[in-house]
Amino acid sequence: MELLVGSSGLLNSAVLDRDDVRRALAEHDFAVAFALIKKWGGLSQNRIAAACQMSPGKVSLIMSGQQQVTSFEVIRRIADGLGIPGRLLGLAKRPWEENRRAPTLNLPEQPSTWPVGEVPWRSEAAVVVADRLTRSDLMMDRRAVTRAMSAAAVGGAALLDPLEGWLQPAVAAVDARRNRGGRLGDQEVLELEATTRVFRAWDHKYGGGLRRKAVLGQLNEVAAHLADGQVSSIERRLYQVMAQLAGTAATMAWDSGLQGRAQEYYRLALHSAHAGGDRAFGVNVLAGMARQMLYCRRPGDALELVRIAQQGARFEVGPRVLAMLYSREAWAYAAMGRCRAFQRSMTQAAETLAGADPSKEPYWIAYFDEAELAGVTGGRLLDLARQDPVMHAEAAAESIQQALEARGAGAGRSFALDTIGLAECRFLMGDVTGAVTATHRAADAAARTQSGRVRERLGALYPYTVGQSASQPLREVRNRLRELLSN
Repeated sequence: MELLVGSSGLLNSAVLDRDDVRRALAEHDFAVAFALIKKWGGLSQNRIAAACQMSPGKVSLIMSGQQQVTSFEVIRRIADGLGIPGRLLGLAKRPWEENRRAPTLNLPEQPSTWPVGEVPWRSEAAVVVADRLTRSDLMMDRRAVTRAMSAAAVGGAALLDPLEGWLQPAVAAVDARRNRGGRLGDQEVLELEATTRVFRAWDHKYGGGLRRKAVLGQLNEVAAHLADGQVSSIERRLYQVMAQLAGTAATMAWDSGLQGRAQEYYRLALHSAHAGGDRAFGVNVLAGMARQMLYCRRPGDALELVRIAQQGARFEVGPRVLAMLYSREAWAYAAMGRCRAFQRSMTQAAETLAGADPSKEPYWIAYFDEAELAGVTGGRLLDLARQDPVMHAEAAAESIQQALEARGAGAGRSFALDTIGLAECRFLMGDVTGAVTATHRAADAAARTQSGRVRERLGALYPYTVGQSASQPLREVRNRLRELLSN
């Protein structure tokens, strides 16, 4: 009998070919599906729980009908853990189906390419890490990508303590390469700087890592130029280019579901900015790392990253960068449920942004304007509204609507995220008609991007459409979300 999973052999084709099992899986009725798998597959509740990375208590609640499975992330875990082909659950083909074998449980993470221990805050260390990291990524096959997706971003002292070195002056390399003179001139560096801007603009608009390997290839080439040795003025600019490419590689990796890899590129970006003497971009990198921690539900780590950035930003960054930092601080406070601290930081962000002169700030911070501030404000109010919708949902919707009107659909990923946020506000406000309309618009916007973050946020709307099957519009929008998320 053909096994549809890996060495654990949890389910065979006889179980998965049963009509009753297939109906339950197609309808996402996991109370029935688990009961049938237990009966015909001979699996205990504990075995099902371990395979699907759930607690036995949660499986028990699902089987008793007291809890429904509405999260697509959980549905994917069930598919992969039990070896259920994606088509039976309305999902795309799972990665392991290429070999007709499911992954075994608890795959080891791909070994980190970041050197063991603290990387010294020396310029040549950034070159070594950039070369090693990009070569590893460019040679990744599908299995390696799957394993890399399981690697989580680290937090706590392991992340924060080594970053203290960023506050100290850079230590220049002392070797013969610095005296070789190099072959690059001003024109070549100008072209590299222009390419870096193009990659950054593409990622900001579309997301999804569509040009990730192109960015990695360019990053590897810049590292090679630095390894060859250049005159001091060219070297400094190349480190700044490397920092910006690494920052873009970080957001692309994140959008592709590679959280651990994204953090490695963020750290590379910080080291490169340090080597290039670009304190302002280093502040921006730390803000990006803080945002990643917020998505990972580690607001305490995010706040510490913001504080390190603020300490290093004194007298060296403009109002727009400072306003962005205040908004990250407010985000962390909102995640902690500290409403007054959130309001205080958002007020500081708005007041600081009002004094910004776009002509005197770096190009990479131009995105942080009044529309972005409104979007951030609305998003954080939405965080609070999930706990207290009566108090915060309407204000969140107003801020997000303001951001949408100012941005326009051309903003790509940001527009899609705001549209999804507005739909969730409508659900929280009890406006089902408005929520359905907004969800269709969110689905339209999400379909125009390749961003993993957008798809993840869109998946958060799905639970709001479950359990209200009497409403035809809700059923229609639920089916649309299911179709879009399963692809």
